[in-house]
Amino acid sequence: MKLNIKYLLIVVVFPVCVNYAFASDSNARKIMEQVDQRPDGDNRSADLEMILIDKNNNQRVRTIKSYTKDFKDDTYSALFFTAPVDVKNTAFLTYDYANRQKDDDQWLYLPALRKSKRIASSDKSSSFMGSDFNYSDMTSINIDDYNFSLKKEIEVRGNPAWVIEAIPRSAEVINETGYKKSLLIIRKDIHFIVRAVYWPEKGNVLKYFDVTQLKLIDNIWTATEMTMASKRSKETIHKTILNFSNVKYNQNIDKEMFTVRRIEKGL
Repeated sequence: MKLNIKYLLIVVVFPVCVNYAFASDSNARKIMEQVDQRPDGDNRSADLEMILIDKNNNQRVRTIKSYTKDFKDDTYSALFFTAPVDVKNTAFLTYDYANRQKDDDQWLYLPALRKSKRIASSDKSSSFMGSDFNYSDMTSINIDDYNFSLKKEIEVRGNPAWVIEAIPRSAEVINETGYKKSLLIIRKDIHFIVRAVYWPEKGNVLKYFDVTQLKLIDNIWTATEMTMASKRSKETIHKTILNFSNVKYNQNIDKEMFTVRRIEKGL
């Protein structure tokens, strides 16, 4: 997933290249495997509100209809922007492949151009629709691409949690995700990433992720509100809030919803 709250973490940035040869901590790796295997539901639909907030607290609000469906081990998702007028009918399609050797596919449909653009691997570290999330944040991470180490244990909103450091194993992963290091804060009881800190490869900004609302829907733990804030020192320079509503699982969603031709038609 992938915050004006100051973390109770003390972290030091090390040069990324020295970490490539380090092996994962076995305990941290087991925790991340449990996170990866956590049930996340199937055939999901939801309404989504994206709030973009600049450093002067000016806000832009976008509304989106979201659909997700499992195709065997792969997960496909489609986002349709419904408002305001300047982004209406924009759509985004993602194929999140389980095969670790296969790059995820993403397409962005821009109605002004009347065509869909495939997002190249080199562009996945870019901002998604002006938000604090990258295109790479829109898919799940490949845990085989990282070395993990368990740093300490803390509490998040009264819940015991692990703090795990994730270091990419290659420059290729860094280039694609845009991140050279991250700290993942995982609730012990449900193996859910509830907070994270990301070190972008470029610039002197840190990104802080926080799941501010988490609900059990149809026996699936679901984030219904999350934020990503970009900070320089202690100053928040931009922030994105995502609010999910009308979240429903086990919906009858036609597989044709998840095609480039379909996103170009709009809702």
